[in-house]
Amino acid sequence: MAATLHRGLEQRHITLMSLGAAIGVGLFLGSGAAIKLAGPAILIAYAIGGLAMFFIMRALGEMAINQPVAGSFGRYAHEYLGPLAGYLTGWNYWFLWIVTAMAEITAVGIYMQMWFPGSPAWLWALAAFVSMTAVNLIAVKAYGEFEFWFAAIKVVAIVAMILIGGGVIFFGLGNGGEAVGISNLWAHGGFLPNGVTGVLMSLQMVMFAYLGIEMIGLTAGEVKDPKKALSRAIDSVFWRILIFYVGALFVVMALYPWNEIGTQGSPFVLTFQKVGIGGAAGIINFVVLTAALSSCNSGIYSTGRMLFNLAEQGQALPVFSRVSRGGVPVWAILGSSAMLLIGVLLNYLVPEKVFVWVTSISTFGAVWTWAMILCSQLRFRTLKGAPAEYRMPWWPYSAWFSLGFLALVVGLLAWFPDTRIALYVGPLWLVLLVVLYHVLGHHRSAPQSGSLPAALAADTAS
Repeated sequence: MAATLHRGLEQRHITLMSLGAAIGVGLFLGSGAAIKLAGPAILIAYAIGGLAMFFIMRALGEMAINQPVAGSFGRYAHEYLGPLAGYLTGWNYWFLWIVTAMAEITAVGIYMQMWFPGSPAWLWALAAFVSMTAVNLIAVKAYGEFEFWFAAIKVVAIVAMILIGGGVIFFGLGNGGEAVGISNLWAHGGFLPNGVTGVLMSLQMVMFAYLGIEMIGLTAGEVKDPKKALSRAIDSVFWRILIFYVGALFVVMALYPWNEIGTQGSPFVLTFQKVGIGGAAGIINFVVLTAALSSCNSGIYSTGRMLFNLAEQGQALPVFSRVSRGGVPVWAILGSSAMLLIGVLLNYLVPEKVFVWVTSISTFGAVWTWAMILCSQLRFRTLKGAPAEYRMPWWPYSAWFSLGFLALVVGLLAWFPDTRIALYVGPLWLVLLVVLYHVLGHHRSAPQSGSLPAALAADTAS
């Protein structure tokens, strides 16, 4: 039962986890693909996307702080939009993180090749899989500790990059005392070299970079003093995005011409080398390795909790709702990890194109998850009114703005041929889930909307 989950996560865990969730491997590699599309104007795309994510997180926070339960947005979709919406949201998110973690585990094997060239990559991938699964099986506090330090490494690396880069830009650090300035932001075709079209084309990549921020909501059933911890973490999302994404990319594009980024290696490595830091490549390889392990760790945590919640609602095998004496949903974690292991094997057996098709589901799934959070919050307000303690700002306009923005992202996925596959695969995945929902009889076994307040109260009291 959800009441047996332990509240072992503390404020420092949630703060660093929410920081780490917003920082992916792509940032360390320079966000090259998105920069090529938009040029320096990618800063605008990240800022607008960041504003939409801030509203989405405030919508989630409003529900999570008033009803802090395991399952989070999957449970809220079930409660406020109906059992089918909860089923689709839960399984969508579960599969989204399975796919993401598959890619990250494979990436671990690739990164280790720098230090152990010629070693079998699958061995490192297997080692990452086993170690991160073991961490999640111990206790939620063990997961929190590992994620705390993983996130701390990423944060320190980015802060160092911004400070060192700022020193080069404004004070000529490592450049003979001659300040580089920021003319690179407009000297190579202007700030908008590819026009507004370039910014629009980059939006789907920008939004995919934010995948994982919503994971903070899944900790609501296991965090100590959820109202205080979650409100602090969510309120700082927008500023973290500005500092870590916009700040880091501002430094990168000020130091190097945007049309040359990625041609000479990672901008992070180049910046550290510029000021004479030895072993810069090794340092950044260590950082991206911890980022991949962090994503894998979060993936196992997220899939385990979502599968646990689905089982509680009668939408997955009952065994997945069992927890250990330590308050860990062991069978849900093992079930998710088993799928992850199959994914590692498939990544070596199937052609790369097939894997790209599967990851397109995660892009579509991310937009679906965020849209369900917003729709659930709109219904939550309609049924319960404005909460007394924690509210989404400028509601309902902020909710409709965010939904409109997500619709724009979906439209852009359909408009550009390279990303159109997501609009074929994503809806087909939803149709398959709907068919399974009825064939497996989940429409009869799941509690109906409005029947969960008792469970919610039990979770909150635990």
